[in-house]
Amino acid sequence: MSDALSRSISRMPLLDAVKGGACLLIVGHHLSRYGPLPEAAALLAPQFFQWLSEYGRFAVQVFLVLAGFFAAGILVPDGVLRADRPLSRLYQRYARLVAPYLAALIVCVLANALARPYLGHQVVSGPPNIAQLIAHSFLLQDLLGYEALSTGVWYVAIDFQLFVLALVTIAAAQMLQRRWFMRAEKRPWLTALLLSTLIVASLTVFNRDTRLDITAFYFFGSYGLGMLAFWVGRVKQRGLWGAAALALVLLGAAVLAFDWRGRTATAWVSALILALIQRLGGLEPARWPAIGAPLAPLAQLGRISYSLFLIHFPVLLLVSAAVSRGAAVTPWAGTGGLLATLVLSIGAAAVLHRYVESQPLSWRRLIGLFAALLVCGAAVSTLSIT
Repeated sequence: MSDALSRSISRMPLLDAVKGGACLLIVGHHLSRYGPLPEAAALLAPQFFQWLSEYGRFAVQVFLVLAGFFAAGILVPDGVLRADRPLSRLYQRYARLVAPYLAALIVCVLANALARPYLGHQVVSGPPNIAQLIAHSFLLQDLLGYEALSTGVWYVAIDFQLFVLALVTIAAAQMLQRRWFMRAEKRPWLTALLLSTLIVASLTVFNRDTRLDITAFYFFGSYGLGMLAFWVGRVKQRGLWGAAALALVLLGAAVLAFDWRGRTATAWVSALILALIQRLGGLEPARWPAIGAPLAPLAQLGRISYSLFLIHFPVLLLVSAAVSRGAAVTPWAGTGGLLATLVLSIGAAAVLHRYVESQPLSWRRLIGLFAALLVCGAAVSTLSIT
């Protein structure tokens, strides 16, 4: 893939705004569920908090679709794998995910230790052990059965699994192409066909088995729809685009007819809208002043959305402990605490993004963060025992 295409994919202001809005919903979902603050604040607006608690999580489907969309643009912009060194691609994806993740885990370990005397064990995790910290560092905590150190860390592990699964599936399609056709010409339909098969299997089989929700197979339906949306939106010929769009419509409609679920519908509609907007040129940065200037604050938030996703829970723990101090929380105090949590989380996310997430990838930086997490966890565990 050319450097120009890579830069254009990573600089789509409209999608930044979508990420910002989706991240606010996910953060709101968590703020409506954990600790004493939402319990008290919900007395002032019970229906609003109930809606956030029940439907805010649907925004995860939007992130899954966007993740697949970006993965397709990076790995297979025209249906043919552009990663000459797949192991290097995997390391880059892992490092990009894990650097801010490790920094946020350090904050979370400390926040749990400080909040533990004031909050219940339903919200605060226990002192971590070394094996638990190592499992989190390699994104294996759920697969190995360890308690999560923070809410939402499951998504980071799943994101990496999905990238690996997509890369393996695309590589398999290319291998079959070489074996069956004995030539190197582009056959993007073969990649799309193999991915579509996996998408249907995920949405109709794997995603209906909750025992698989710690694996990429459970979530690949939404992720794969995002990949298909990228390719459909890039089709130039009008007739071919119509056929590809119709195939995407029929795929989603068939799956929903088989088993209607809100999260599947959310992912499918998001993919359709994404493909259509890309087809119309609405994702081009040059169109941003004309179509998206009022959404600029959301776009700004979208650029730090990953850091916000990682850091907001430890901030919630600290604010909850400060407001409650082990006593009952009034509705207005709970509301003020949640608003303070949101503002402080955005500020902390900006710092995390500036000094960790946006920095160049470096294995030395990863090792340093990993070592700092182990030292921090060991110190917290030792102090908890004594």
